[in-house]
Amino acid sequence: MTRPPLMSDFMLPSTDRLSRRTALGTGVAAAAALGARSAAAAAPAKGKYDLTDPETNLKALLKLQGDLAEKDVISGFGGEAWAWVAGKGNPKVFKTYGIGASRIQSMGEGTYRFLHKEVLYYCDPKTGEILDTWTNPITNKRVEVLHIVNDPVNRLYKLKGGLLDPPFPHEVVGDRVVFQLDVLRSTEKNPLTRAEYPLQSQQDLYQSGEMWAISGSLKELSDPKVTSAENHTAWARVGMWLPFMEMGDLPGVMIYHSQSFKFKQGKSQIPAKILAYTEKHYPQYLEAPKEWKEQRENENTWTYSKKVIEQRKAAGKQKPDGSVFGV
Repeated sequence: MTRPPLMSDFMLPSTDRLSRRTALGTGVAAAAALGARSAAAAAPAKGKYDLTDPETNLKALLKLQGDLAEKDVISGFGGEAWAWVAGKGNPKVFKTYGIGASRIQSMGEGTYRFLHKEVLYYCDPKTGEILDTWTNPITNKRVEVLHIVNDPVNRLYKLKGGLLDPPFPHEVVGDRVVFQLDVLRSTEKNPLTRAEYPLQSQQDLYQSGEMWAISGSLKELSDPKVTSAENHTAWARVGMWLPFMEMGDLPGVMIYHSQSFKFKQGKSQIPAKILAYTEKHYPQYLEAPKEWKEQRENENTWTYSKKVIEQRKAAGKQKPDGSVFGV
């Protein structure tokens, strides 16, 4: 799979291929079928750059999201987030800004490791300032904000036997190549169960939807001298309430919409205030992981939140109502 930062939130361990394929749902299957039909209808002439070829297709995705020369790549993505409360409303609750640091390792025989870590900040919906605390407009309670700090979020690409085998569904219009990947995840247990974490957990089943449009230049992708192509990715996510929001099982979902860009000039392209905050608080997220860790060690919002909650409970910081984020 390819992504701007956060995509690997839905990447599952490589030891359970059947359940992973089930978790993708019909969205990717339908997209793959459509992509296959489109590719068959527009097969290129012999000798032309052929994105229906599995190896060419996979390398195109890797060029878009990383660097085949195995150099670090920094991505940045700004966006917004809404709380969609069933039957009540859908207030915009945050602006967001994320940074991803990635590096590709070729393991030979069509196998690539993608080493990645990511930080995403929840910001004031009007000013864009990074938040330390936040008044939840739905509950009117003030809580501490827990930013996304995921390390690692690695994944593995294979010509055969991966999460999905290439060629990945794509469209070509003029010089523009767009890969569309829609992933619906609903086969896992939520690390934060309702019984143990009634204020921080919405439900026992982990559910999310991720919609990606990963695009770049056909000219760059087809140039063998280019190891890292320019990339714009549109990303949307539908998911559960964030644990720090402490909204329990109130019906509704979080909706995100972001635009991600590969920064060919590195961290200097990160907005100045975001870069300064990151260099002060999370400088380790400005470079890709040095060592490979298996996908079962990947972090996400709910696994990280569980660690924080347990630490605060152990330190006696849980309030009588079960809150650990309330201020």
